Amino acid sequence: MIEVREVVKEDFPRVLELIKELAVFENEPEAVEVTIEELEENGLGDEALFKCFVGLYHNKIEGISLCYPRFSTWKGKTIHLEDLIVTEKMRGKGLGKALYDQVLQYAYEQNVRRVEWVVLDWNTNAIDFYEKTGVTMIKDWYLAQMDQTSLENYIKSK
Repeated sequence: MIEVREVVKEDFPRVLELIKELAVFENEPEAVEVTIEELEENGLGDEALFKCFVGLYHNKIEGISLCYPRFSTWKGKTIHLEDLIVTEKMRGKGLGKALYDQVLQYAYEQNVRRVEWVVLDWNTNAIDFYEKTGVTMIKDWYLAQMDQTSLENYIKSK
């Protein structure tokens, strides 16, 4: 019933649908700018910037996990889990755990010293799930982001 595998080119339209579904869930429906072409260009081949796994239920993609390598000045090689997305109707059926397990297996095989991600403070279901798997939640750090417009403004102001 549940299968997890690496993404292939034909999966990216569905992957983008799930990314947009997550944006709606996180109350940011207009925030998604990435295109199918960008996903394909950056997620396939030997020079891929990220690894994406798809979770299938009865051969239909109902979830994804997307991660990528990072380097920590303290730890060395790490993996960042960017998103773990499961359709609303499939939550609680084991698909999210299967995708999560796949990312952790991949990280283990990459011999990293840490896997990290962020989770919204109001997403208590996700927080509870992660804590049950042995995750340490670090609550005294702020997430800093600079969007493209802010970046352009900063560079032009120098």
